[in-house]
Amino acid sequence: MEIPAPSSSPAPGGGYGDGTGGTEPGTVKMWLCVPPPSQGGDGKAVKGKYRLMVNRRVSSSAENSVEFPRKPAPELRKMFSNNDEAVINKKLPKELLLRIFSFLDVVTLCRCAQVSRAWNVLALDGSNWQRIDLFDFQRDIEGRVVENISKRCGGFLRKLSLRGCLGVGDNALRTFAQNCRNIEVLNLNGCTKITDATCTSLSKFCSKLRHLDLASCTSITNLSLKALSEGCPLLEQLNISWCDQVTKDGIQALVRGCGGLKALFLKGCTQLEDEALKYIGAHCPELVTLNLQTCLQITDDGLITICRGCHKLQSLCASGCSNITDAILNALGQNCPRLRILEVARCSQLTDVGFTTLARNCHELEKMDLEECVQITDSTLIQLSIHCPRLQVLSLSHCELITDDGIRHLGNGACAHDRLEVIELDNCPLITDASLEHLKSCHSLERIELYDCQQITRAGIKRLRTHLPNIKVHAYFAPVTPPPSVGGSRQRFCRCCIIL
Repeated sequence: MEIPAPSSSPAPGGGYGDGTGGTEPGTVKMWLCVPPPSQGGDGKAVKGKYRLMVNRRVSSSAENSVEFPRKPAPELRKMFSNNDEAVINKKLPKELLLRIFSFLDVVTLCRCAQVSRAWNVLALDGSNWQRIDLFDFQRDIEGRVVENISKRCGGFLRKLSLRGCLGVGDNALRTFAQNCRNIEVLNLNGCTKITDATCTSLSKFCSKLRHLDLASCTSITNLSLKALSEGCPLLEQLNISWCDQVTKDGIQALVRGCGGLKALFLKGCTQLEDEALKYIGAHCPELVTLNLQTCLQITDDGLITICRGCHKLQSLCASGCSNITDAILNALGQNCPRLRILEVARCSQLTDVGFTTLARNCHELEKMDLEECVQITDSTLIQLSIHCPRLQVLSLSHCELITDDGIRHLGNGACAHDRLEVIELDNCPLITDASLEHLKSCHSLERIELYDCQQITRAGIKRLRTHLPNIKVHAYFAPVTPPPSVGGSRQRFCRCCIIL
């Protein structure tokens, strides 16, 4: 779509510098990308037509709408008029105006670019476009938008998020890589059109890349990891979750060239085996975060190698890795004393013995997800209450052997009074209102999950809220079904149900 360039007067329809004048209701026209240099790309307002890059539909509700005066007050007209000799432009030096503009978001910059020629130059200066997040416009962003952004921002751009932009493909990102060679953080999460060609372009032109998110880019293969290894040696964080074509060969190539990796997200990479983890353990001593959720083929052997080679590990997610045993917890306790986050949901072979070793050695634990670790008992809670004073979030969902006594120890533990914020106890059938009494002294407690705890009552929750009035309690109580009527001829139905 083509529209006229902004003139020196307010936009048609009475809008004033907001980019919405003359558009249909519910649509915001945005100058996300100005013309390429051949069409006035020096940032100066030109006659003729600008290419409209985004027509963003917004809600018509009052809370989402922004109103602009049809006739601004005379003082405002004088200060913000399209005349480059306006008061604000006379009083403030361009350097200060440019500094002010550097704090504005994408939408505001685009609107300011339409106020006057001077502001157009300032707003579209590349130094203001070092960090761009287009997630809110994901439905509208196409490849040409990314190409024009890259031409406008060039070497200034350091951080770009295209998360969820389904219309962006390899060609646009090739142009982007050629123009924005100083990019350090790039989020392509959910950009399902991209393939290995994108990583080849990044490898060739973007040697300063540090963080790359390729989650759910399902066409990515081992070739991408090989390319990144060759051209992006500074890579510190990589997310290839749900890229299920990646195998141990890709991981091997990656870590040999990117030994400085600190965070690696491999969630849903179902082809990965223990050998892939052995490569990581051997080549990534700086690793701090590792996510292996639902990597079903992983066993103790692979994770033990990680523990022995990555002593700085602080966050490990192995949820759904059902083959692991207490040997992992022992290895973590012996090798990773800085561990803060452990997620091992649905790892049903873990027991109190392993968690005892872990708690006695990893005193910095802050978050633990033990959902469906069905063998643990109150003994684990006793050890956590004694040895883990920083514990903030604890999930015990479906841990059916936990009782009120374990919660009592937790409520009296070092973490209880000032640290514990969230505890999840849903589907713990032995928990009663007594547990809520034990948690009354946890002054930092913000949320508690109690779904399907059959022995918890409304009265118990009410008493807890008298001590912790701001707490969020998530529970469910089945509606009471009224007794059947005496008259046999009367039609019977459940009054708690609604017939649609």
